[in-house]
Amino acid sequence: MQHAGGTPLPPPHGPVPGHGAAMPPHPGAGHPIPPHQHQHQPQAAPPAPGWPAPPPPAAPPHGAPTAPPPAEATGHIQLPPGAPVALPSPPAGAAAPDAAHAAVAVLLIGPAGAGKTSVARHWADTRRVPTAHISLDDVREWVRSGFADPQSGWNDHSEAQYRLARRTCGFAARNFLANGISCILDDAVFPDRPVIGLGGWKRHVGPGLLPIVLLPGLEIVLERNARRTGNRRLSDEEVARIHGRMAGWYGSGLPIIDNSAHDVPTTARLLDDVVARSIASPPSW
Repeated sequence: MQHAGGTPLPPPHGPVPGHGAAMPPHPGAGHPIPPHQHQHQPQAAPPAPGWPAPPPPAAPPHGAPTAPPPAEATGHIQLPPGAPVALPSPPAGAAAPDAAHAAVAVLLIGPAGAGKTSVARHWADTRRVPTAHISLDDVREWVRSGFADPQSGWNDHSEAQYRLARRTCGFAARNFLANGISCILDDAVFPDRPVIGLGGWKRHVGPGLLPIVLLPGLEIVLERNARRTGNRRLSDEEVARIHGRMAGWYGSGLPIIDNSAHDVPTTARLLDDVVARSIASPPSW
């Protein structure tokens, strides 16, 4: 056999018995070993220092059916078996649910300057169970070269990046929950724009997602936006326009927190109360 350069390739496993190659003798026996006995058992690699050796995979019983892959997928990646997130089950009895200990997925909605990120981080930091904070804006800005900034105009490119970021956040939320970690996501979801509406979040996270609106007064939003820097700071006109569209959440049936007169810790406590009510009676959306 030759490879493409013309250099002869060695036989795959050395000289082939029966073509001039003798089998190696057994030490001290003087007799060749039959081919079917001349085998070496593979040795498992030792575990890395400080890490336990992984358990050997359990072989399914002979003839047992194999489990089908999950039906739901994000992109081309199969989601964990626990997805999608189901509706929360209200606790038995008359006692109010303990939102501080419940495993939940919360979507905090609000305009720029509403305080979504600050409240979400504080709420996640102070819960008594492991909780992750997932910000859609942060995930969008993972794109560095070629980032499509919506402030430069909403187009097919910025919409595609938004959809990708939302799908990534949805996968992360479902993965966290499948591993016993609650999460709070934040996004400026508009009530009158299906492209960036609730439908995509429900599809990627599941019907158990609890949407809650954070909507302070316009003057508070303008004041908070003025303290922002970089591409997170919007013009006053843009802030007013977004805030006006967010007012469409009134009458939607979603819980709304007006945090105009509340600091971050107080708003986080109000969020606990709203989450508890949402667990007891999930909103229709």
